[in-house]
Amino acid sequence: MLNNSAEPQNLNELLARAAQIAGLTLGELAAKARIKVPPNFKREKGWTGQLLELSLGASAGSKSQQDFAHLGIELKTIPIDLNGRPLETTYVCYAHLTQIAGIEWHNCNVKNKLKQVLWVPIDGRREITPCDRIIATPFLWSPSIVQDQQLRQDWEELMELIALGKIEKITARHGQYLQLRPKAANGQVLTDAIGPGGNIIQTRPRGFYLRKEFTHAILCEAFN
Repeated sequence: MLNNSAEPQNLNELLARAAQIAGLTLGELAAKARIKVPPNFKREKGWTGQLLELSLGASAGSKSQQDFAHLGIELKTIPIDLNGRPLETTYVCYAHLTQIAGIEWHNCNVKNKLKQVLWVPIDGRREITPCDRIIATPFLWSPSIVQDQQLRQDWEELMELIALGKIEKITARHGQYLQLRPKAANGQVLTDAIGPGGNIIQTRPRGFYLRKEFTHAILCEAFN
C-alpha cells in the first residue's frame, strides 16, 4: 500500500515507492490516493506532477528547494510516446530577471534542481485518456560532467543576455539544451526585469526548460 503522506526517510525508501508505482495507470494511482482524474489536461497541466508528489511523499515546500529537499532529489515527470521519446520540454524552475549579481552556475536554481532527479516517464499520447496512461519505470539521474558543462554554457549565455537588458530578445531558439520561455498562467501576468538601459521594465515571467533532445538522451542512457 502506498503511503500518501509521510516523506521517505532515505533514498532506498524513495526508490522502493517509485518501484511500486511502475506499471500502474494514472487512474489506478489516483484511486489509491483517492483523487479524481481529470478528463483531459488542458486546464490541469500540473495534475500528474501533483499526483506523483503526493504518492511518493514529496514535501514540495519551498519551490527553490528540491521536491525531496532532505534527500537533495528533484521529482520530474516526463510524458513519452510509444517509442520512449519525450513529447514536450521539461520545466526546471523560474528565472531570476533582477538582482542577479552574485548568481553563478554553482549556486543557481537550475543546477540545484538538476543535481539529482527522479525521472518518472509516463505514456503521454493524446489518444490515450489520462486515466489509462501507464507509468513507466522511474529512475534516478545526475548530470555527467559533459551534461553539466552543456547546461552551464546555455545558462551563462542566457543569464548574460538578461544582465545586458536583452530579455525581450531572448527566444526559444537560444540555448542548445536549456531554453528560456515565458512561464505564467496568462499573458497579463508581469514581473520586473532589467531593461536595455539598466532600468527596470515589466515583462512576462520566464522559466528555464530542458529541450527534448536533452531529455531524450537521458532516457536513452537510462533504458539503453
